[in-house]
Amino acid sequence: MKPRFQRPRPAAPAAPVSRVVTSLTNPLIKDIRALEMRKVRQEAGLFIAEGLKLVADAIEAGWPIRILVHRSGEEKPMLARAINATRQAGGEVLEVTGEILEKLSRRDNPQTVIGVFEQRLEKIDSVKIARDQIWIGLDRVRDPGNLGTIIRTADAVGAEGIVLIGDTTDPFGIEAVRATMGSIFNVRLATATPQAFLAWRRSFDGLVVGTHLSGTHDYREVTYAGSPCLLLMGNEQQGLPDDLAAACSHLVKIPMRGQADSLNLAVATGVMLFEIARGQLKLG
Repeated sequence: MKPRFQRPRPAAPAAPVSRVVTSLTNPLIKDIRALEMRKVRQEAGLFIAEGLKLVADAIEAGWPIRILVHRSGEEKPMLARAINATRQAGGEVLEVTGEILEKLSRRDNPQTVIGVFEQRLEKIDSVKIARDQIWIGLDRVRDPGNLGTIIRTADAVGAEGIVLIGDTTDPFGIEAVRATMGSIFNVRLATATPQAFLAWRRSFDGLVVGTHLSGTHDYREVTYAGSPCLLLMGNEQQGLPDDLAAACSHLVKIPMRGQADSLNLAVATGVMLFEIARGQLKLG
Protein backbone atom coordinates (compact mmCIF):
# COMPACT_ATOMS: atom_id res chain seq x y z
CA MET A 1 0.00 0.00 0.00
CA LYS A 2 1.35 3.43 -0.93
CA PRO A 3 1.76 5.95 1.89
CA ARG A 4 -0.95 8.59 2.21
CA PHE A 5 1.31 11.61 2.54
CA GLN A 6 -0.28 14.78 1.24
CA ARG A 7 1.52 17.78 -0.21
CA PRO A 8 1.60 20.54 2.43
CA ARG A 9 -0.63 23.57 1.93
CA PRO A 10 0.61 26.95 3.16
CA ALA A 11 -1.09 27.88 6.41
CA ALA A 12 -1.64 31.19 8.15
CA PRO A 13 0.80 31.91 11.00
CA ALA A 14 -0.40 30.25 14.18
CA ALA A 15 0.69 29.57 17.71
CA PRO A 16 2.70 26.36 18.12
CA VAL A 17 0.01 23.68 18.45
CA SER A 18 0.49 19.95 17.91
CA ARG A 19 -1.90 17.11 17.17
CA VAL A 20 -1.58 14.51 19.94
CA VAL A 21 -1.07 10.92 18.76
CA THR A 22 -0.80 8.04 21.22
CA SER A 23 -1.39 4.96 19.04
CA LEU A 24 1.08 3.10 16.86
CA THR A 25 -1.84 2.21 14.59
CA ASN A 26 -2.45 5.83 13.66
CA PRO A 27 -2.37 5.94 9.82
CA LEU A 28 0.17 8.77 9.67
CA ILE A 29 2.48 7.04 12.16
CA LYS A 30 2.28 3.88 10.05
CA ASP A 31 3.17 5.89 6.95
CA ILE A 32 6.19 7.44 8.67
CA ARG A 33 7.35 4.01 9.83
CA ALA A 34 7.02 2.78 6.24
CA LEU A 35 9.75 5.25 5.26
CA GLU A 36 12.19 2.66 6.61
CA MET A 37 11.75 0.99 3.20
CA ARG A 38 13.67 2.41 0.26
CA LYS A 39 10.85 1.78 -2.19
CA VAL A 40 8.45 3.79 -0.03
CA ARG A 41 10.98 6.62 0.34
CA GLN A 42 11.43 6.76 -3.42
CA GLU A 43 7.70 6.74 -4.13
CA ALA A 44 6.96 9.40 -1.53
CA GLY A 45 10.12 11.45 -2.18
CA LEU A 46 10.57 11.77 1.59
CA PHE A 47 12.99 10.76 4.34
CA ILE A 48 13.40 10.88 8.13
CA ALA A 49 15.90 13.04 10.03
CA GLU A 50 16.36 12.86 13.80
CA GLY A 51 17.25 15.47 16.42
CA LEU A 52 15.93 18.93 17.32
CA LYS A 53 18.99 20.91 16.27
CA LEU A 54 19.32 19.02 12.99
CA VAL A 55 15.62 19.51 12.18
CA ALA A 56 15.71 23.19 13.16
CA ASP A 57 18.83 23.80 11.07
CA ALA A 58 17.26 22.05 8.08
CA ILE A 59 14.13 24.20 8.32
CA GLU A 60 16.29 27.31 8.63
CA ALA A 61 18.18 26.26 5.51
CA GLY A 62 14.92 26.08 3.57
CA TRP A 63 14.43 22.32 3.30
CA PRO A 64 10.72 21.51 2.83
CA ILE A 65 9.41 19.73 5.93
CA ARG A 66 6.24 17.69 5.69
CA ILE A 67 5.88 16.38 9.24
CA LEU A 68 7.46 17.31 12.57
CA VAL A 69 7.13 14.72 15.35
CA HIS A 70 8.04 15.58 18.96
CA ARG A 71 7.73 13.89 22.32
CA SER A 72 4.95 14.92 24.68
CA GLY A 73 6.05 17.38 27.33
CA GLU A 74 8.93 18.89 25.36
CA GLU A 75 8.99 22.65 25.83
CA LYS A 76 11.99 24.38 24.27
CA PRO A 77 12.18 27.69 22.40
CA MET A 78 13.91 26.00 19.45
CA LEU A 79 11.15 23.39 19.27
CA ALA A 80 8.45 26.08 19.40
CA ARG A 81 10.10 27.86 16.46
CA ALA A 82 10.36 24.62 14.50
CA ILE A 83 6.70 23.81 15.17
CA ASN A 84 5.60 27.25 14.05
CA ALA A 85 7.75 27.11 10.91
CA THR A 86 6.33 23.68 10.06
CA ARG A 87 2.76 24.89 10.44
CA GLN A 88 3.42 28.04 8.41
CA ALA A 89 4.76 25.84 5.62
CA GLY A 90 1.59 23.73 5.72
CA GLY A 91 3.25 20.75 7.37
CA GLU A 92 1.82 18.44 10.03
CA VAL A 93 2.92 18.59 13.69
CA LEU A 94 2.49 15.50 15.87
CA GLU A 95 3.01 15.21 19.62
CA VAL A 96 3.68 11.56 20.44
CA THR A 97 4.70 9.18 23.21
CA GLY A 98 8.21 7.90 23.82
CA GLU A 99 7.10 4.45 22.62
CA ILE A 100 6.11 5.86 19.25
CA LEU A 101 9.44 7.70 18.91
CA GLU A 102 11.28 4.44 19.64
CA LYS A 103 9.38 2.69 16.85
CA LEU A 104 9.94 5.53 14.38
CA SER A 105 13.67 5.73 15.05
CA ARG A 106 14.31 2.05 15.88
CA ARG A 107 16.34 3.11 18.92
CA ASP A 108 15.91 2.42 22.63
CA ASN A 109 16.90 6.01 23.45
CA PRO A 110 15.55 7.98 20.52
CA GLN A 111 15.87 11.67 19.83
CA THR A 112 12.91 13.72 21.08
CA VAL A 113 12.24 15.27 17.66
CA ILE A 114 11.94 13.71 14.20
CA GLY A 115 11.37 15.51 10.94
CA VAL A 116 10.03 14.13 7.67
CA PHE A 117 11.61 16.09 4.80
CA GLU A 118 11.34 16.15 1.04
CA GLN A 119 14.31 14.62 -0.76
CA ARG A 120 16.56 16.70 -2.99
CA LEU A 121 18.29 14.80 -5.79
CA GLU A 122 19.63 16.31 -8.99
CA LYS A 123 20.51 14.79 -12.33
CA ILE A 124 24.13 15.04 -13.37
CA ASP A 125 23.24 17.35 -16.26
CA SER A 126 22.62 20.09 -13.69
CA VAL A 127 26.13 19.76 -12.21
CA LYS A 128 28.36 22.67 -13.19
CA ILE A 129 31.65 22.81 -11.29
CA ALA A 130 33.14 26.29 -10.88
CA ARG A 131 36.80 27.07 -10.34
CA ASP A 132 38.07 25.85 -6.96
CA GLN A 133 34.83 23.93 -6.33
CA ILE A 134 35.13 20.29 -5.28
CA TRP A 135 32.71 17.51 -6.15
CA ILE A 136 32.98 13.79 -5.40
CA GLY A 137 31.89 10.96 -7.67
CA LEU A 138 31.11 7.70 -5.85
CA ASP A 139 30.78 4.52 -7.88
CA ARG A 140 28.26 2.02 -6.44
CA VAL A 141 29.01 2.72 -2.78
CA ARG A 142 27.26 0.00 -0.77
CA ASP A 143 27.62 0.85 2.89
CA PRO A 144 25.28 3.54 4.29
CA GLY A 145 27.75 4.37 7.05
CA ASN A 146 30.47 5.00 4.48
CA LEU A 147 28.18 7.18 2.38
CA GLY A 148 26.97 9.20 5.36
CA THR A 149 30.53 9.71 6.60
CA ILE A 150 31.65 10.85 3.14
CA ILE A 151 28.77 13.36 2.99
CA ARG A 152 29.82 14.68 6.40
CA THR A 153 33.46 14.92 5.34
CA ALA A 154 32.51 16.65 2.09
CA ASP A 155 30.64 19.23 4.16
CA ALA A 156 33.64 19.64 6.48
CA VAL A 157 35.99 20.60 3.63
CA GLY A 158 33.41 22.78 1.89
CA ALA A 159 32.84 20.49 -1.09
CA GLU A 160 29.86 21.46 -3.22
CA GLY A 161 28.30 18.07 -3.88
CA ILE A 162 28.44 14.36 -4.57
CA VAL A 163 27.48 12.42 -7.69
CA LEU A 164 26.18 8.93 -6.91
CA ILE A 165 27.08 6.72 -9.87
CA GLY A 166 25.25 3.49 -10.63
CA ASP A 167 23.42 1.36 -8.05
CA THR A 168 24.38 2.98 -4.75
CA THR A 169 23.02 2.72 -1.24
CA ASP A 170 20.26 5.22 -0.53
CA PRO A 171 21.62 8.51 0.90
CA PHE A 172 18.19 9.08 2.47
CA GLY A 173 18.12 5.80 4.39
CA ILE A 174 18.04 6.33 8.14
CA GLU A 175 21.54 4.87 8.74
CA ALA A 176 23.12 7.08 6.07
CA VAL A 177 21.29 10.19 7.30
CA ARG A 178 22.44 9.52 10.87
CA ALA A 179 26.04 9.16 9.73
CA THR A 180 25.92 12.56 8.01
CA MET A 181 25.24 14.26 11.37
CA GLY A 182 23.13 16.84 9.54
CA SER A 183 25.50 17.42 6.63
CA ILE A 184 22.97 15.92 4.22
CA PHE A 185 21.29 19.34 4.36
CA ASN A 186 24.48 21.13 3.30
CA VAL A 187 25.80 19.04 0.40
CA ARG A 188 24.16 18.76 -3.03
CA LEU A 189 23.45 15.21 -4.22
CA ALA A 190 23.18 14.15 -7.85
CA THR A 191 22.68 10.77 -9.51
CA ALA A 192 23.96 9.30 -12.75
CA THR A 193 24.22 6.00 -14.55
CA PRO A 194 27.80 5.15 -15.51
CA GLN A 195 26.92 6.01 -19.12
CA ALA A 196 25.45 9.39 -18.14
CA PHE A 197 28.49 10.17 -16.01
CA LEU A 198 30.89 9.38 -18.86
CA ALA A 199 28.85 11.53 -21.23
CA TRP A 200 28.99 14.40 -18.71
CA ARG A 201 32.74 13.86 -18.30
CA ARG A 202 33.34 14.49 -21.99
CA SER A 203 32.04 18.04 -21.62
CA PHE A 204 33.84 18.76 -18.31
CA ASP A 205 37.24 20.36 -18.79
CA GLY A 206 38.24 20.36 -15.12
CA LEU A 207 40.32 17.92 -13.11
CA VAL A 208 39.04 14.38 -12.51
CA VAL A 209 41.22 12.52 -10.02
CA GLY A 210 40.69 8.88 -9.09
CA THR A 211 42.38 6.55 -6.62
CA HIS A 212 43.46 3.32 -8.27
CA LEU A 213 45.88 0.43 -7.75
CA SER A 214 47.53 1.27 -11.07
CA GLY A 215 47.89 4.94 -10.13
CA THR A 216 51.24 6.43 -11.04
CA HIS A 217 51.06 9.65 -8.99
CA ASP A 218 51.40 10.25 -5.26
CA TYR A 219 48.12 11.98 -4.38
CA ARG A 220 50.12 14.83 -2.78
CA GLU A 221 51.98 15.63 -6.00
CA VAL A 222 48.95 16.69 -8.05
CA THR A 223 48.17 20.41 -8.34
CA TYR A 224 44.52 20.75 -7.35
CA ALA A 225 44.23 24.50 -6.82
CA GLY A 226 42.90 26.74 -9.55
CA SER A 227 40.78 24.13 -11.35
CA PRO A 228 37.30 22.70 -10.95
CA CYS A 229 37.89 19.29 -9.40
CA LEU A 230 35.96 16.04 -9.15
CA LEU A 231 37.35 13.25 -6.97
CA LEU A 232 36.29 9.86 -8.30
CA MET A 233 36.20 6.94 -5.86
CA GLY A 234 35.39 3.30 -6.53
CA ASN A 235 33.24 1.08 -4.37
CA GLU A 236 34.32 -0.82 -1.27
CA GLN A 237 35.06 -4.17 -2.90
CA GLN A 238 36.20 -3.53 -6.46
CA GLY A 239 37.54 0.01 -6.70
CA LEU A 240 37.11 2.00 -9.89
CA PRO A 241 36.05 -0.01 -12.96
CA ASP A 242 38.16 0.38 -16.10
CA ASP A 243 35.79 2.75 -17.91
CA LEU A 244 35.67 5.21 -15.00
CA ALA A 245 39.41 4.92 -14.39
CA ALA A 246 40.02 5.80 -18.04
CA ALA A 247 37.94 8.96 -17.58
CA CYS A 248 40.35 10.35 -14.95
CA SER A 249 42.87 13.10 -15.59
CA HIS A 250 45.12 11.52 -12.96
CA LEU A 251 45.11 8.15 -11.23
CA VAL A 252 46.73 8.46 -7.83
CA LYS A 253 47.75 6.35 -4.85
CA ILE A 254 47.87 7.04 -1.12
CA PRO A 255 51.24 5.75 0.19
CA MET A 256 51.16 3.48 3.23
CA ARG A 257 53.93 2.14 5.48
CA GLY A 258 52.23 -0.54 7.54
CA GLN A 259 50.95 -4.01 6.73
CA ALA A 260 47.44 -2.94 5.74
CA ASP A 261 47.02 -3.03 1.96
CA SER A 262 43.98 -0.76 1.73
CA LEU A 263 41.93 1.90 3.50
CA ASN A 264 38.23 2.06 4.28
CA LEU A 265 36.41 3.96 1.51
CA ALA A 266 35.28 6.79 3.78
CA VAL A 267 38.78 7.17 5.25
CA ALA A 268 40.45 7.18 1.83
CA THR A 269 37.95 9.73 0.56
CA GLY A 270 38.61 11.90 3.59
CA VAL A 271 42.38 11.77 3.08
CA MET A 272 41.93 12.80 -0.55
CA LEU A 273 39.43 15.59 0.19
CA PHE A 274 41.60 17.26 2.79
CA GLU A 275 44.55 17.24 0.41
CA ILE A 276 42.48 18.64 -2.47
CA ALA A 277 41.07 21.38 -0.22
CA ARG A 278 44.32 22.03 1.67
CA GLY A 279 44.91 25.50 0.23
CA GLN A 280 41.33 26.54 1.06
CA LEU A 281 41.33 25.45 4.71
CA LYS A 282 42.40 27.96 7.34
CA LEU A 283 42.14 27.84 11.14
CA GLY A 284 39.71 30.39 12.50
